[in-house]
Amino acid sequence: MTLQPAHKPSDSSKALYGGKQTRRITVHDIAAAKERGEKWPMLTAYDAMTASVFDEAGIPVVLVGDSMGNCHLGYETTVPVTMDEMTLLSAAVVRGTRRALVVGDLPFGAYQEGPVQALRNATRLVKDAGVGAVKLEGGERSLAQTELIVQSGIPVMSHLGLTPQSVNTMGYRVQGRSDEAAHRLIRDAKAAQDAGAFAVVLELVPAELAAEVTRSLHIPTIGIGAGPDTDAQVLVWTDMAGMTGGRVPRFTKQYANLRQTLGDAAKAFADDVAGGAFPAEEHTFH
Repeated sequence: MTLQPAHKPSDSSKALYGGKQTRRITVHDIAAAKERGEKWPMLTAYDAMTASVFDEAGIPVVLVGDSMGNCHLGYETTVPVTMDEMTLLSAAVVRGTRRALVVGDLPFGAYQEGPVQALRNATRLVKDAGVGAVKLEGGERSLAQTELIVQSGIPVMSHLGLTPQSVNTMGYRVQGRSDEAAHRLIRDAKAAQDAGAFAVVLELVPAELAAEVTRSLHIPTIGIGAGPDTDAQVLVWTDMAGMTGGRVPRFTKQYANLRQTLGDAAKAFADDVAGGAFPAEEHTFH
């Protein structure tokens, strides 16, 4: 008897990261990556220029997160972010990308009233901003919203674990450490899947629990502070690239120090202007 491989042979031309296709990535590509056992990266972006850099780097999924509140708009939390802000910046990210699947967050207050409100705002992100999918927080508590949005033809990414829009009730701490909380998270993940979500973000979840959730779902899991065994990993780009000032979350790895690089460039420009070195002859028209 011939044993079948655990995963289908990988086709590098179809890979999400490093693949050869130039068309826009869809949720069907995301599902196929899960079947292949392919791990893939996701980054946030909030403007066309940054999004274009990530798109050119091959990042397959770009999230226009409500994290824009903290790292782009100057709010203390994500809670104040509005649909107007989300729509404006999501549209910019879509214009800056050609290949990446762009996912837009539904901000706090955009879906809590119920399914009809959720569908109205999800539709706005698709029609006015051009996103390919939306993301909302909560499993069972957002079940009806997820079902209606998906049934209406809009892909939904769920967000479980630490849900920043609920910071006023749960704070910033690891979720799912007790047996009861772990069972609830698994139940929420399966509820999101049953409601039609195409992926689930797991934020600040113990690695063992995230691995168990990943094994139990046929849709991909996306980890942020959830260990190495999720199907994908996401980071807020300003944390990843060293633009964030102050304390950096433990789960973040800084791949550059752009805050220092940009600051050094600004100081060099200012020194040249103050000292009369800029503009020089080569920068001047006659």
